[in-house]
Amino acid sequence: MKERTLHSDDKLKQSNEKSSLVLFNDNINTFDHVIKSLVEICGHDPVQAEQCALIVHFKGSCEIKTGLKEVLYVMSKSLNAKGLNSKVESL
Repeated sequence: MKERTLHSDDKLKQSNEKSSLVLFNDNINTFDHVIKSLVEICGHDPVQAEQCALIVHFKGSCEIKTGLKEVLYVMSKSLNAKGLNSKVESL
């Protein structure tokens, strides 16, 4: 078995694991509210936000963003504060 040296970069990679932000359907929010929230919080362009809103509506959920877990938690908290139902899941 080959030895491997642990570098400080390895710790950073472990703490910054990739995750996905998932948005769930509800019967409360309008398409316009969902689209505006995705543009404002997640940086989607309006077409991308509309497509995500439609997928959520018809399929029940949609992976709206992937990235670092810490960043996605902040986005999820902001979306939830706007009345949307989102969750960060590990990949």
